Amino acid sequence: MSFGSASTTDEVLDGVDLSGQWVLITGASAGLGQETARAVAAHGGNVVLGVRDVAKGERATEPVRAAAAATGATVELREVDLASLASIRAFTDRVVDDHDRLDVIIANAGVMATPEGRTADGFELQFGTNHLGHFPLVNRVRPLLAGGPARIVNLSSAGHRFSDVVLDDINFEQTPYDPWQAYGRSKTANILFAVELDRRGREAGQRACAVHPGTIITELGRHLTEDTFAALPPARAKQETIWKSIPAGAATSVWAGFVADPDTIGGRYCEDCHVASFTEDPTSRGGVNAYALDPETAKALWARSEELVGESFPA
Repeated sequence: MSFGSASTTDEVLDGVDLSGQWVLITGASAGLGQETARAVAAHGGNVVLGVRDVAKGERATEPVRAAAAATGATVELREVDLASLASIRAFTDRVVDDHDRLDVIIANAGVMATPEGRTADGFELQFGTNHLGHFPLVNRVRPLLAGGPARIVNLSSAGHRFSDVVLDDINFEQTPYDPWQAYGRSKTANILFAVELDRRGREAGQRACAVHPGTIITELGRHLTEDTFAALPPARAKQETIWKSIPAGAATSVWAGFVADPDTIGGRYCEDCHVASFTEDPTSRGGVNAYALDPETAKALWARSEELVGESFPA
């Protein structure tokens, strides 16, 4: 069946039985993460939900638990702050201790266009949260995917076209901080991380990809102000905007995680429930910039990320 920009999570998963599968989803306390979790549970999948604020997460999981009750699925809510390596390590240790396998990881959590700030470990906030948070989190639970086949889905954005990664200046110590440049670097990193994950896990049946959910009103935009909008790169301001509902925004995540052919999406960037084509036109609504899928940059990012978080992860 063919899906597109207006397809919703339930349409994509229509007729799909996820009973017995275990799915880890970060950023599940609102927006796309909450809807992704609800859709998975509604189709029988067990979910491990990583949230920064447990009290908020408890409220947000009410529709997820209702869906799970109807299918017999299990819902686990666990605390993790992606801006803290200590929190990430504690979270992943508990998940590994309590589970003998995972089938799908959806790295959904993130921040966008924040004021300049640092994570608990001193990294620029957007790169530190969006990439350096998920880098150890995903890698530390990857052994649970070893039974394969398995998938890893990294949430990225069309905002990757704002900037390639800049591996020798991740903290904006050499250049003035720009919220959109920082966001672009982090979203490109999300794609490159998927490229290298897919290369390393392919033979073991672990496939990885990155997805752009589309333009949706969620809590991701909580830092946006008139000044931030005014600072958008001119090319982005000229792009056609097609607004999506939250169920349509989360559709590409579940399509990539459960429905799409793994060989088609492996190491690729997806949008609107299909693999995106390359584009060099900064004003185009869709497409992926070639630098975001460069395998050598992906390897370099992996090595730099290991150095920064102080852990090494084998293939």
